[in-house]
Amino acid sequence: MSDSDLTLTARLPPTLAAAVQEIVRRAARENVAERLRDADPSLWGGPEVPEVANRLGWLTIAQRMHDELPEVQELVGGVVQDGFTDVVLLGMGGSSLAPEVLRRSFAASPEHPRLHVLDSTDAQDVIATQEAAADLSSTLFVVSSKSGGTIEPLSLFAHFHSLVPDGSHFIAITDPGSGLAALAAEQGFRHTFFGDPDIGGRYSALSPFGIVPAALAGIDTAGLLRGASAAWDARLEGEQLPGAVWLGAALAELARSGRDKLTFLLSPTLPGLGLWLEQLVAESTGKHGTGILPVAEEPLGEPDVYGEDRVFAYLPDLNAPDAATDARVEALAQAGHPVLTIPTRGPGDLGRIFLLAELAVAVAGWGLEINPFDQPNVQQAKDATNKVLEGYEQSGELPAVSDADPAELRELLLDGGPPAYVALMAYTRPDPALDEAVGELREAIRAGSCATTTFGYGPRFLHSTGQFHKGGPRTGRFLQLLHDGPQDVPIPGRPFSFKTLKEAQAIGDLQTLRELGLPAARLRLTGDPVGAVRALTATIRERT
Repeated sequence: MSDSDLTLTARLPPTLAAAVQEIVRRAARENVAERLRDADPSLWGGPEVPEVANRLGWLTIAQRMHDELPEVQELVGGVVQDGFTDVVLLGMGGSSLAPEVLRRSFAASPEHPRLHVLDSTDAQDVIATQEAAADLSSTLFVVSSKSGGTIEPLSLFAHFHSLVPDGSHFIAITDPGSGLAALAAEQGFRHTFFGDPDIGGRYSALSPFGIVPAALAGIDTAGLLRGASAAWDARLEGEQLPGAVWLGAALAELARSGRDKLTFLLSPTLPGLGLWLEQLVAESTGKHGTGILPVAEEPLGEPDVYGEDRVFAYLPDLNAPDAATDARVEALAQAGHPVLTIPTRGPGDLGRIFLLAELAVAVAGWGLEINPFDQPNVQQAKDATNKVLEGYEQSGELPAVSDADPAELRELLLDGGPPAYVALMAYTRPDPALDEAVGELREAIRAGSCATTTFGYGPRFLHSTGQFHKGGPRTGRFLQLLHDGPQDVPIPGRPFSFKTLKEAQAIGDLQTLRELGLPAARLRLTGDPVGAVRALTATIRERT
């Protein structure tokens, strides 16, 4: 299979094709490709703009990580020799999503520990992860946080350290000088890997934050890093501009033309990739009232169920042909929907895919005239959570939040067609059965309104699409789905439990959305959460 097989293709309606060609010509005139290779901060406003000049280390991290692999492999060898059977990564957002993609995409290695990723504050998920590890005495915990102060991984560390108070069972991945680095030294962690401070979390897949967990699981990290360099070689049919630059410029212009719902259609051999792409696109572009909304894991429909706000990105695996999906994607293009096809070679190609996407999204920031490396609205949700927790510490109670009634839910979910979108936000234990039920709900909403839907688990999405929710176009409609299991887990050293923390995060986010004037409601799922979601779907279908 030759590199020509990886050529990008674009199917655009004539009016959109003309608009895209204009911005592509501008990118060529302004030497965007050359300036990107040179890490020129003037692409996004210049070195005086905060979080630009000191956020470009991702452009060269794949080459630099090669030199760090001996240190990583030395750690892996010791972990295997000492008989560790499981590795549990405690992280959030940019520290957890790339490892989750890699964990789900590659088969487990019998010679290496099993990798688990815990990026949840749901008490049942904490317990389930604990039970999934064969034996905590043979489990290594990876505490991963760039800032070293993120509440979720530090709370998870406090819990597991209370059960396994042996520092040799812990490693840290963090930036130099962070609070986590100090904690690791104080508690005698087995090892600390330092990230590059010039890389933001969502651009860190090929840094220690992605490579160390992958190596512990026995994944060919050297191959991932070697493959990354090929991202610069991607081309679009008939175009001289690098494919990543063309793609980023096109996405920016399509968004300006109203096609701002970037819907990913991914090969099943790349499970979880949509979650990583979701954070990269949403946090990088969703700010100052503009942006590109990433749509991941939405059931594929017929062409007529989609509004004129969509653009489809199709990532097939050339090693696992899927003629049925190819035909359905072709039908979308024939119906006049923009379709961008980015061929892949499956999981072993993830290094190239990661960097290709990062390059394209950085260029999209140039096209939208925004800084793709900051996240000005993420802190809002964190501050709101802290305020709720402070009130809880003083009063012992959380603010009361009422559930929406059936009529309010139908209005929220069905009365907003394109360009509106519906964000479903689940503060529950992640569960494939719930994913399936929510997929049915998403189809019902789309059938009744043609609105785009997104779905995310809290608090994970707060570090991902949460930026777009608050900083992007004011077209979102928001529904929280809450569910608690029968058990709770205390957080050592804190006056609240995981159940209280999760509830505070949900309340803080709901309050923030409402303060911004956005339509937002809550529904507590009682009993079986899967059955409760299906009951909601039935009420939605009554109106369609």
